[in-house]
Amino acid sequence: MIRHLILIPALTLCAQGQTVPQLRATIAGTTQYKESVLSPDGRWLGWTVNLRNKDNTESRNSEIWLLDLSQPGAAARRAVASNDSHQDAPHQEQGISFSPDSRSFVFLSDAEKTGQLQLYIQSVTGDSPARKLTSLTGFLSTPRWSPDGTHLALLFTENAPRAAGPLEPSTKDAGPVEEHVFEQRLNVLDPKTGAAKAVTPADTYVYEYDWAPDSGRLAYTASKGNGDKNWWVAQLFTVTLATGENKQIHKPAQQIANPRWSPDGKQIAYIGGIMSDEGSTGGDIYAVSATGGAAQDLARDLTPGRKSSPSWLKWLPSGRILFTETLDGGTAMASLNPIDRVSETLWKGDESLKAGDEVLSVSGDGKVIATVRSSWTMAPEIWAGPRGEWKQRTQANEALKPLWGQAEKLHWRSEGADVQGWLLYPLNYDKSKRYPLVVSVHGGPASAKRPSWPAGHFDMSTLSSQGYFVLFPNPRGSYGAGESFTRGNVKDFGHGDLRDILAGVDQAIRTLPIDPNRLGISGWSYGGYMTMWAVTQTHRFRAAVAGAGIANWQSYYGENLIDQWMIPYFGASIYDDPAVYAKSSPINYIKNVKTPTLILVGDGDAECPAPQSYEFWHALKTLGVKTQLVVYPGEGHAVRKPEHTKDILERTIAWFNENL
Repeated sequence: MIRHLILIPALTLCAQGQTVPQLRATIAGTTQYKESVLSPDGRWLGWTVNLRNKDNTESRNSEIWLLDLSQPGAAARRAVASNDSHQDAPHQEQGISFSPDSRSFVFLSDAEKTGQLQLYIQSVTGDSPARKLTSLTGFLSTPRWSPDGTHLALLFTENAPRAAGPLEPSTKDAGPVEEHVFEQRLNVLDPKTGAAKAVTPADTYVYEYDWAPDSGRLAYTASKGNGDKNWWVAQLFTVTLATGENKQIHKPAQQIANPRWSPDGKQIAYIGGIMSDEGSTGGDIYAVSATGGAAQDLARDLTPGRKSSPSWLKWLPSGRILFTETLDGGTAMASLNPIDRVSETLWKGDESLKAGDEVLSVSGDGKVIATVRSSWTMAPEIWAGPRGEWKQRTQANEALKPLWGQAEKLHWRSEGADVQGWLLYPLNYDKSKRYPLVVSVHGGPASAKRPSWPAGHFDMSTLSSQGYFVLFPNPRGSYGAGESFTRGNVKDFGHGDLRDILAGVDQAIRTLPIDPNRLGISGWSYGGYMTMWAVTQTHRFRAAVAGAGIANWQSYYGENLIDQWMIPYFGASIYDDPAVYAKSSPINYIKNVKTPTLILVGDGDAECPAPQSYEFWHALKTLGVKTQLVVYPGEGHAVRKPEHTKDILERTIAWFNENL
């Protein structure tokens, strides 16, 4: 069921010769890989692939496959938790971790009870059945072996009512409202017996962790209180298994992600910077003493002034740090000497890399790498091999062809700064014709649009097949041009970043046959906010689609469930400095709006709550501006139900077609 539904005539064949059903089939029919993982010896490659339902819609279930890279032409083997007659039934199976000797691996599966993951262990050869290690009730994730192979660690949220993360639908309140905190704790268990023990405090939520080389300690990032809300104030801790001592060793100045021990166990590296979303990582690489003490706040910046945004790192046995970074709208891989801070770029490309929670999976010696690669012309597949010699190891998406036009990297100047973006051409582009253009603003704001195969519930690449140019700007506040650029919209939401975007629109119009009277704008999350903001600041856009937007920063502060993210950007709470919030709130300029605006939101969105969309829609409706609000029941910030993602695609295309 969709509330506030106003039916739009179904779309059939468009001017470019592609139908919306074809688009849906291509996107829904794309095999998505959750993770790709290498064994420490580099021989075994494991991956998790999402399954699809009978109607070709994406399922919550997944499968694990193993491939022996040492045997050319070898076939991949499916790993299963259950060995009874129902072993082929679909389950959630994920979270691969190989043992240090590369002879066995653990993984998570709900084969025993749907929706309840447990940890299993099996040999890599599959010559014996998988053995269940845990019998826990709650949410399990991120299993990892200790370097000596004697223990396993995992994150566990006891009696969790839902999967962790602010993207999930929020739990509905009823009666007296109280904050129910379910803490995700670090557990260590014996792989022989499965006996598990929590090693972090009961009042502390753990986000990420890493084993020390001596296998006797772990480093972790954590904060007290609600886990979804307090990631932005997480600190760095260690726990010593022999004594049970948990010790805070570093309180970072900004957000922290990806903690990693040095090979000698004396330092911990991490990525620190202004980050607006858990899981969207960018900043500088820092190193801090693993003992903490008086020097705990003296983290050393290993990449000062770097004109990129490191996003993932791993300390190699050689003492160098391997890392990935967002660079000029693409992705790069580099190696860093932490002593002299000199780095070397090993690879870069206009594409996206992802290997699950990690960006890359690396063998123990650092010589072999696996990842999932994708771009606008390359559907996601797993590649693995020596650095610089990757080979494609899967072919699930080989038959897919892009239903969108060619992409071009754009650069322009805005107020003395260099800004980058991507322009997707209309499919079957004819330079003698004039085309409409839609701006698609990414979420975040600490994020970046990089080339990737269209996926998810709100990817405007699909508009290319309908005869549109699509501009994907990376304005100030984005990753890819250094930390100072990412901080460029602090205390200035909507102002400088909109000027950057409009300068990019002007650049595209100057050089291509774009009709300046047929411009649209769209976005989800921060992009939804920027869409709401843009139509209050300019009349250049003749149509807008705002997904999960923010109409009023002042009311938003008291409605969302993750308000800690706002302090680094606004400098103070709404109660201490209401003016800085007011100057960037679209609702304060609402009478300027003339643009027809479609508004979309999930009813359980905790990040950008539905009342924000209601507030904007109510104002436009009252002022006589053409508008429509669609609320998707049972959805959080990320819309997942197939009938809803289908509706968003069809409704968005229809709105732009009707108004442009």
